[in-house]
Amino acid sequence: MPLIFVDGVRDMEQPLVTVVIPARNEEKTIEKCLASLLQSDYPSSRLEILVVDGMSEDRTREIVARISSEHSRVRLLLNEKRTTPVARNIGIRASNGDYVMFFDAHSVAPVDYVRKCVELIKATGADNVGGVIKTVPSKETLLAEVISKVLSSGFGVGSSKFRTGVEKLEEVDTVPFGFYRKEVFEKVGYFNENLVRNQDIEFNLRLKKSGGKILLSPELEITYFSRSDLKGFLKNNFGNGFWVIYASRFSKTAFSLRHLIPMVFTLFLLSGVLLPLLPTLLTYLWLIPMALYLIMDVIFSIRIMYKCIEKSSLLMAMILFPLLHLAYGLGSITGLLRLLFGGKR
Repeated sequence: MPLIFVDGVRDMEQPLVTVVIPARNEEKTIEKCLASLLQSDYPSSRLEILVVDGMSEDRTREIVARISSEHSRVRLLLNEKRTTPVARNIGIRASNGDYVMFFDAHSVAPVDYVRKCVELIKATGADNVGGVIKTVPSKETLLAEVISKVLSSGFGVGSSKFRTGVEKLEEVDTVPFGFYRKEVFEKVGYFNENLVRNQDIEFNLRLKKSGGKILLSPELEITYFSRSDLKGFLKNNFGNGFWVIYASRFSKTAFSLRHLIPMVFTLFLLSGVLLPLLPTLLTYLWLIPMALYLIMDVIFSIRIMYKCIEKSSLLMAMILFPLLHLAYGLGSITGLLRLLFGGKR
């Protein structure tokens, strides 16, 4: 049953929640993000919001400063090192809450999100809880719409349950952003500041290895505005692929085996250049998996076409699926090469 906050005394009985939002050059979305949190049905006196800005070069800080002047629970902190893990650690150290909730400046939360997170983590004794991501386009273009659908597809992102959705409460190895008990950071440590990307994956694997429990709930949903252009789509996935492997330079628990699938696929695809030198049987062994991949590509692209209505979305999705996998896979291969030969990014 949802909690009913009848007066100020009842409000003060609720745990204090600190929301930490790393941000850099987010003038297009930061106001929507903060507005969604300020409209939360969780008691306003028990919610503090810390925007940790990575020296933005646009109007992000100006917007946050204005909102902070209107709402005392919003504070602006500076992150001179600019990276996400540093921002998260700054937020943790500055937090006063019993719980620390991380959020993304590209996202908006429903009014009951914080309250439901508190109820779930208290009821289950979990160390970290989170919800599924509803990925929506950040622009009203067909490309942006198809990108958002590809990033929500099981064929696109594999077994990433917080992207594809779950039907019941499940224990998982990571959740988006995360709603943590404050004492977790005293027990497990802070985010690895060497990891420009995927620091949440590495931290949550550390948490799991220490005996922690991470729960994903279908009752919790966050709206996420995906990248809307091809360049940003490819760059983001290349970077994710790079850091999921290169992170091993700084941590023994950087990724799960499922994160290696795009790299294996890309290496298998690249091996096709050797087919003219190989026996016919090996050629067939290469062609069969590729034919199956193409069939899956067509099937899932047709599903996207029916959701988008416009028929041109079929070809667009058929191209974007392999581009997603190749960008991530090439990023992982690059990360592996840097790791093996000691290069630095």
